[in-house]
Amino acid sequence: MTTKHELPFQLNNLEIFHTESFIHGEWVKSKSGKSFEVVDPGTGKAWAECPINDASDVDNAVKSCNECFQGYKKLSPRARAQMLFKWDSLIREHREDLATLLVYETGKPRAEAYGEIDYSTGFTWWFAGEAERIQGTVFTPAAPDRRVFTIKQPLGVAAALVPWNFPIAMVLRKAGAALAAGCTMVVKPSPETPITCLALAYLADKAGFPKGALNVLTTDLDKTPELSEALCRHPLVKKVTFTGSTRVGKLVAKLCSDGLKKVTLELGGNCPVLIFDDASIDQAMGQLLALKWRHAGQACITANRVYVQAGIFDKFVERWNVETKKLVVGHGAEKATTMGPVTTPRSIDRALSLVEDAKAKGANILMGGNKISSSQGYFFEPTVITGITPNMQIAKEEIFAPICTFIKFETEDEAVKAANDTSMGLASYCFTKNVDRTWRLFENLEAGMIGLNTGNSSAAESPFGGIKESGYGKESGKDVAVAEYMITKTGTLSVEGLV
Repeated sequence: MTTKHELPFQLNNLEIFHTESFIHGEWVKSKSGKSFEVVDPGTGKAWAECPINDASDVDNAVKSCNECFQGYKKLSPRARAQMLFKWDSLIREHREDLATLLVYETGKPRAEAYGEIDYSTGFTWWFAGEAERIQGTVFTPAAPDRRVFTIKQPLGVAAALVPWNFPIAMVLRKAGAALAAGCTMVVKPSPETPITCLALAYLADKAGFPKGALNVLTTDLDKTPELSEALCRHPLVKKVTFTGSTRVGKLVAKLCSDGLKKVTLELGGNCPVLIFDDASIDQAMGQLLALKWRHAGQACITANRVYVQAGIFDKFVERWNVETKKLVVGHGAEKATTMGPVTTPRSIDRALSLVEDAKAKGANILMGGNKISSSQGYFFEPTVITGITPNMQIAKEEIFAPICTFIKFETEDEAVKAANDTSMGLASYCFTKNVDRTWRLFENLEAGMIGLNTGNSSAAESPFGGIKESGYGKESGKDVAVAEYMITKTGTLSVEGLV
């Protein structure tokens, strides 16, 4: 562990803190020797530095993974499962320190940091079990005197391009599946959140994964495109998994198409919430408050457009405002804080732009709408807006900020049509006590995941992924997630005298 900065926190085990890239079991600097600063969103102050890796650093990392893969793919599923269980145990053991790092990287309140870690270890636990559930098939085909069988084999080296909003969860969701399948992986964390990723690599090493099974290359914002492209184009990388914006996801898909690499894309969301007159207001309110304000609105599956039926619209919005005013905005390390800062200063600029556009086009700003200038950190007021129309940018784009928009509707058909009027299809939510309507909405809403009277539908055992321009492929869930890292090989055996 080396750092030029004085840490603004204490750790129970300082060995978990690393600031250099992790390649083949070693902590290394970039070839350029350059580094970038990691900033606390709650203060705007740097507290660590990590290597600026570029395209020249990729070959060593990928070759390390490929070298490791030659042996790792031959390990028994039980051996891979035992490593994953040990990794899971070490992550849980270091929960307090990981939560601290998460607070100072992302800005989220400590309670939310605990929540992310508990959610994340669901993946290590789940995929440890999945490692031993990988099976082929044997069956009788139409042709006589033959048998057909299939086996599952790992693809090879995978590259993971990971976002900053849930940096621990996204690493474990991707790496857990890859390592269970028998693949090795290079992770490129977001420039905002490299330290938690490096801590996970340290714990994976302690869990007994062989050198090169999990490598980490850090870099800054400027070199991210170059480093990512080099990973996508490297001939030894057989699979790329990316979580991020639709715009960048399309670029990743284009880069990987040249080598016909397998790709999983979990992209942007413009997620609608439909609340009907017959819904339980208490239930809808509680679920929506957690969904919308978690991590200051910076989740891909957060509520983006909230449609409330006319009969309860005024009552619901009035109560929403009362509850929202109870939020305590502050540094994530402060015990009283219930909503932290946004993670990047770019998020502040974008939020202001969306609010100004909505205001100029006739929206009503019921609460907030401004940067909190009294703090050095990246804080934005919890904001509530009504009078939203389809021509506003805030209705068309993923918000990714603490801004909640409410839209009144009259009929179910009207609400479904409006909810589906987007190029994205990651998640949708509905609240109603009409069981017939619940089933109709499940089938008619155009999204990969539908929350039915709940705002929390993500879990290790549930397939996660969108449709339309929200991407393709699934992460987590039974069979499907590990299958994203495997090939199916078919054998046909001719045996005389079977019939």
